[in-house]
Amino acid sequence: MSGAKDSKSKFNAIIIAVIVGLLGINAFLLFNKVQQDRVNSELQQEVDEAGKLKLELEKQYYQALSELESMKTNNEELNALIDQQKQELEEEKNKISRMIGQGKKNRRELDEARDRLASMRTQLDGYITEVNDLKEQNQLLEAANLQLTDDNRSLEGNLAEQRTANEELTTAKAALVSEKEALESQNSQLGEKVTLASVVKVDNVEASSWKVKKSGKPTKTRSASKTDRVKVCFTTTQNEVTTPGVEQFYVRLINPLGETLALENLGSGIMKNVGTAEDIRYTQVKELDYNNDVMKGCFLWEPNVPFQKGKHLIEVYNKGYLAGTGELLLK
Repeated sequence: MSGAKDSKSKFNAIIIAVIVGLLGINAFLLFNKVQQDRVNSELQQEVDEAGKLKLELEKQYYQALSELESMKTNNEELNALIDQQKQELEEEKNKISRMIGQGKKNRRELDEARDRLASMRTQLDGYITEVNDLKEQNQLLEAANLQLTDDNRSLEGNLAEQRTANEELTTAKAALVSEKEALESQNSQLGEKVTLASVVKVDNVEASSWKVKKSGKPTKTRSASKTDRVKVCFTTTQNEVTTPGVEQFYVRLINPLGETLALENLGSGIMKNVGTAEDIRYTQVKELDYNNDVMKGCFLWEPNVPFQKGKHLIEVYNKGYLAGTGELLLK
């Protein structure tokens, strides 16, 4: 009997132990289930919140596109700025969308996506302010351009009137200049005619060659090698047009080579040939106190250099015009 009681007591103890163990397992499973339900609930809540944020993102993004698109005008610069802002919003929207997708598994990403979604509206407000500022500037520029256009038209009208007046003045001035040039030409021609008429012509242009002996007595010679001096004489003609007074007669003694015999220390120089407008050398100048009548003038040329054989030409000029010619032949 004692053995039977002990066996029963052991069995009861085992039963109690099993019951206690089962109760513990049930309590553990129940705790895990409660924890899992809580986690699942939080995950579902985050999924629901991510979905709401996704919808809010799409709504806010397309509203922003609509607002920006409605602000477009025919101004290319403004439209380009709006297109750039739309592109920047699209990039921001894609970033937030990726954060929302990651936020289903990461609460921190979801919170950051919510913050960036809130700042997206601030960004849009900044864009709208920038566009409005640019529109206002463009309106001011357009007003200024209109004013400039009006001013330019007024200036163009004034300029056209001034141009017409200038053309009339130019035409009148050209006519006056033409008349002046014609008068000057006539005066010049008259002056030339008067000057030419006042030229004192000369006749009997003669030259003689001389040899000076040791005694100092000159004798005529025709030999070039023996010639020491040449004497040139001419006779003036009557000219009533010329004002009486001192007249200068420039004499050129030209050798057979066509060279003018000239030495500055003997009175040679350069004169203007009015007929050809050339500067020419002269041998010597002879001054006469002319009284509108026949007069004789002579000069001696003693260069102390040998003369050449052949024909020497003699030219006499008065007032720049050729007044007479002669020649000298040396053997």
